[in-house]
Amino acid sequence: MASDSKKSLRKILHDIIYEADTPLGKIFDVVLLILIVLSVIFVMLESVSEIDAKYHDALYVGEWIITVFFSLEYILRIVTVKKPFKYIFSFYGIIDFLSTIPLYLSFILSGSSYLLTVRALRLLRVFRILKITRYIGESNKLKRALLHSRAKIFIFLFAVVIISIIAGTIMYLVEGEENGFVSIPQSVYWCIVTLTTVGYGDISPGTPLGQFIASLIMIMGYGIIAVPTGIITAEYARTPQEVQTNTVSCTNCLASHHKDGAKFCHKCGNNLIADEF
Repeated sequence: MASDSKKSLRKILHDIIYEADTPLGKIFDVVLLILIVLSVIFVMLESVSEIDAKYHDALYVGEWIITVFFSLEYILRIVTVKKPFKYIFSFYGIIDFLSTIPLYLSFILSGSSYLLTVRALRLLRVFRILKITRYIGESNKLKRALLHSRAKIFIFLFAVVIISIIAGTIMYLVEGEENGFVSIPQSVYWCIVTLTTVGYGDISPGTPLGQFIASLIMIMGYGIIAVPTGIITAEYARTPQEVQTNTVSCTNCLASHHKDGAKFCHKCGNNLIADEF
């Protein structure tokens, strides 16, 4: 009986922590996101000297309360799955760990508590809380579009680098050191800044020919910005419609995005309905 009770408790905790399908699971995720936002706000406020001088103790206590909560949550995430290392070394597992340790490290490394802002990455869990399957499907479509277009994007970026090197070298020869183009790397830096339409203004051409070349680079920059957008959009349009999925998490392999009504895990075949620990 004790063993069955233990299994039941672990299953309940797993459903609350990993699932967003139950009322308790939704409440847990909402509370988690609120604490993440508060934690990031506390760290940001602590960096403002006027606010820190007045509310340092309150902010410090608040950070510790949230850190203890995250520590307990991290431990529970480990003990409520069949294969803990699957979670520990997963993307979210690493993020959860990194968001927990900075305050503990502050006892050894001064200023490490500011690394708590890494907790902002945990806001990616917002897709679980929204519990709108089309959002999950659209995010998967975008991911596939990026993966399918990575070769085209790489070639495009490689071409931009070549253009920047050639244009930077030309500007170095045309403008020279008297106008701030003291070296080819410095000139390439100027070209990248100009080509991306950032335009810091720390270096600018002084000769008519240099200004003409700079104008061409600026105009080219607007066209270059549109290219990766077009590549990804085209791939996104070709991606087939996503099958409706949910946020059910397998207790065995932590796989998610199962089809609505699925009884078994699409990755390991574990029974999602009669799930026993």
